[in-house]
Amino acid sequence: MIEILSPLSKGLMLLTGVLSIGFLITLSFLDQDIKGGLTNHSLIKKTRLFISSWLLVTAMYVIVQVSYLLDQPLAASFDSTVIRSYLTQTSLGKAYLVQIIGILILLLIPLRRLLGSYISLLIALIAITAPVFQSHGSSSGNHGLAIGALIIHVIALSFWVGGLFGLTQLSKQQKLIALPRFSEIALWSAITVVISGAATAWTRLDSLQAWQSKYGVITLVKISLAFILVGAGALHRRWIIKSDYPSIFRLITAELGVMFTTVFVGSWLSTVNPPEREIVSTPALLVTGIQMPAPPTLSRVLLGYEADGLMLGLLIFIVALYIKGVVILTRRGDKWPVGRTIAFALGISAVDFATSGGLGLYSHFAFANHMMAHMVLGMIAPIGIVLGAPITLALRTLPLGRNQQESGIRGIFIELLHSKLSKFYTNPVVALVIFDGSLFAVYFTPLFGNIMQGHSGHFFMSLHFLLAGFLFFQVLIGIDPLPRKVPHIAKIIVIFAAMSIHAFFSISVMSATTLLDNGYFELLQRPWATDLLADQKLGGAIGWAMGEVPILLALLATFLQWLKADKNEAARIDRAADRAAAMGEDDDLARYNHYLAQLNKRETSE
Repeated sequence: MIEILSPLSKGLMLLTGVLSIGFLITLSFLDQDIKGGLTNHSLIKKTRLFISSWLLVTAMYVIVQVSYLLDQPLAASFDSTVIRSYLTQTSLGKAYLVQIIGILILLLIPLRRLLGSYISLLIALIAITAPVFQSHGSSSGNHGLAIGALIIHVIALSFWVGGLFGLTQLSKQQKLIALPRFSEIALWSAITVVISGAATAWTRLDSLQAWQSKYGVITLVKISLAFILVGAGALHRRWIIKSDYPSIFRLITAELGVMFTTVFVGSWLSTVNPPEREIVSTPALLVTGIQMPAPPTLSRVLLGYEADGLMLGLLIFIVALYIKGVVILTRRGDKWPVGRTIAFALGISAVDFATSGGLGLYSHFAFANHMMAHMVLGMIAPIGIVLGAPITLALRTLPLGRNQQESGIRGIFIELLHSKLSKFYTNPVVALVIFDGSLFAVYFTPLFGNIMQGHSGHFFMSLHFLLAGFLFFQVLIGIDPLPRKVPHIAKIIVIFAAMSIHAFFSISVMSATTLLDNGYFELLQRPWATDLLADQKLGGAIGWAMGEVPILLALLATFLQWLKADKNEAARIDRAADRAAAMGEDDDLARYNHYLAQLNKRETSE
């Protein structure tokens, strides 16, 4: 009974999560807002109802899972002590605890503004993907690609299935307005589902015999359903062009049935172990999901590649948005500087090298390589991305509202850019604290060792370094508009402070007499660079050397920007004086001298 109830309850949990996300997608992108406000109270009420159902079904699945793992009757699993132990002491239980906390936060966020729905959507995506980090792929080869592809697959499926269901909750007139936008979302979601699904299958089914297993057969069923959905999506786009809306609405009902079946098949698939592959189990594989590589050499670091599927998918998404923005400007007849595009491409390439390239691969196994990857992520890549001016490109190309009352994505982006939160984070002191302060918070606490042992922790640590670097260099040398104007002298002071703090951090790492990794690198049992303390000291030296150069470049760039600003101000004053002279008026300096002469004359006469 439990063997049947487990996949069914998991499927129901995934379905309610997907539908909850679908409502949030509808509020965020499909329904019309009024100056950024959400007025469809019926849709908001349904959204909260489905989120509450998601919470209830998740709690029910946790109880079923406890019963299944302990091989005991379902009634005996209603034990708060056992459930608490499962949620706090097992890796999968912790993932479901994250999901439950995320759902509770969703219920607390008011959905009165469009910005609130965007934040809720982000939290919901984190909640639904949290358990995926502990899926079967985390203990086999191609760990990074398997987990990343599966997470992207779930997100894309949520946008596709959830978005379509959310569309059906709108009135007929609202559907007609929302259909073109949903069609665009569905197209890219479908492409992503197919590609990520293919990547997931490739990492787990590497032979004809594997495809003949139970896991392979279920995968084939899921692939067949996916092709049916892709065909339905093609019909949607064709009928939208023909404005044949009655046919579209009739197809949606059948399409939803196939989608719900696909979700349950996917949940069933997640409860089945993939066929075992002939992989030699090693401590490195068990801890990182990656086989221990050969000793690092220049060629191996430069040419090696171990795809981090989640980071790779994120980079592809960002690049696609950037390219689309440039294409939109080109079609308008506007020019976008080629240098900015090149700088952005170099920055993204550096991120890929530090996460999926040879440097990213070896960063899992040696502290020195990890610190080198950290410097690339936090110091080098952000400079290229900042010089690519992504915020300026977004402001010029993000879609406007579909009518005069609708804020749209661009309006909300501008609102967020000028918000108090944005002003707080773009304060140079705050940016400095995040940039350098987080170094001590990560490396001189048990946090570093704990983060390194999980794919999710490693991913979010890399993302944090990248975003912290982007914020820091955006405030100092960015060419994008910011909500506050920082004086150049303040920027220079912050840069000198950053250099000092970073040097102090590096020296602290080099001077440490104990390991900072909480035993992580020792667990790997690597056969090369066996002196872990020497490796750590080398990492500190690399951090010092690689960290100071980008900051010095930022100092030079700030100084040049200061000179350019002074030159532009002087040119502005000269132009004002020339205009005044042409009109027979005195310039500002002449008027001021005349004012002083009048004062002197008055004092003399007295």
